[in-house]
Amino acid sequence: MTEEFHSVEKALSEHLPPREWQQVQRILYGKALKPLELGPKIEGAAQEQDYEVSGYRFEAASEQLRSPQIVRVGLIQNQIVLPTTESLEKQRSAIFHRMGQMIDNAGQAGVNIVCLQEAWTMPFAFCTREKSPWCEFAEDPYDGPSTLFLAEYAKKYNMVIISPILERDRNHGEVLWNTAVIISHTGEVLGITRKNHIPRVGDFNESTYYMESTLGHPVFATKYGRVAVNICYGRHHPPNWMMYGVNGAEIVFNPSATVGALSEPMWGIEARNAAIANSYFTCAINRVGTEEFPNEFSSADGKPAHRDFGHFYGSSYVAAPDGSRTPGLSRVKDGLLIVEMDLNLCRQVKDKWGFRMTQRLDVYAESLTRAIQPDFEPQIIRGKL
Repeated sequence: MTEEFHSVEKALSEHLPPREWQQVQRILYGKALKPLELGPKIEGAAQEQDYEVSGYRFEAASEQLRSPQIVRVGLIQNQIVLPTTESLEKQRSAIFHRMGQMIDNAGQAGVNIVCLQEAWTMPFAFCTREKSPWCEFAEDPYDGPSTLFLAEYAKKYNMVIISPILERDRNHGEVLWNTAVIISHTGEVLGITRKNHIPRVGDFNESTYYMESTLGHPVFATKYGRVAVNICYGRHHPPNWMMYGVNGAEIVFNPSATVGALSEPMWGIEARNAAIANSYFTCAINRVGTEEFPNEFSSADGKPAHRDFGHFYGSSYVAAPDGSRTPGLSRVKDGLLIVEMDLNLCRQVKDKWGFRMTQRLDVYAESLTRAIQPDFEPQIIRGKL
């Protein structure tokens, strides 16, 4: 079964001769990355708490006029801890406890920025289209329980934490949004961003709960670099990635919740393509496990009603602007991926490839302005048929 398949990397490394595996890695993942030595304390804690931990290092060339800009980033993927039939308070407390363990380990490993998965505080109940009880997980992004919980870890470890939640907007009629909260290393909320593109495909009909963001493509200037958050379905839209680059992002996080039957062939391509096209680092995080719900729901696709909508396949990874990337975390297990990167690589790749210099924003701006007009006609040259 697909749910039991650990990862492509594990299968290839176990069945290919070492020399061939080395060449496959080069072709699939670009230049070889050095492993990050995490030490027995970090690895032991992960083993004791039953999650995978791995680390890699992206390097840049040394420069004469700039010092290296080294940042250590942590990506966390996890299953829900308790069944969806448990009380909401117990479910949330169990997830908080689990995240506390993993963030503690990240902090002790010297991680500067941690990003959690989409809607990490709850089951991904948006597939059910039921408002009760799942809307009760929604919270204020500035003083809600998850922000107060994570702010203590941010201060403790001098760490920026990106916390994707279901937001309840108290100032605007208590409407809901799919939101990422950026918590500064001081424990203060630096700001929020929201999901720009809402899926309407199969079980992922999330517009029942929230609509597209009105906040644009904000980039947050943190102590450790300029970061942005492209939430889940937004990764399918290249202009969405592009605008974070236009606004100066150096690292773009993509917290997600997506299942194998729907999107897995795209997963390893989209964030990596975005890193190359926009000359920044991308961090793709996907939750893991299969979540069952008390009531059946249907996908409006003629298939029988069901209580789960497939296996979240994890496989979180980081890609660099030069096209290299880390192996993915497991498809079946909680994991912490720790990546050290030199942000100088962003400018070095811009200088080498010139993608940003040659992207012709003026041409596209003019074409798109025409395309949104009611009387627009596609630029098609027709010959005799």
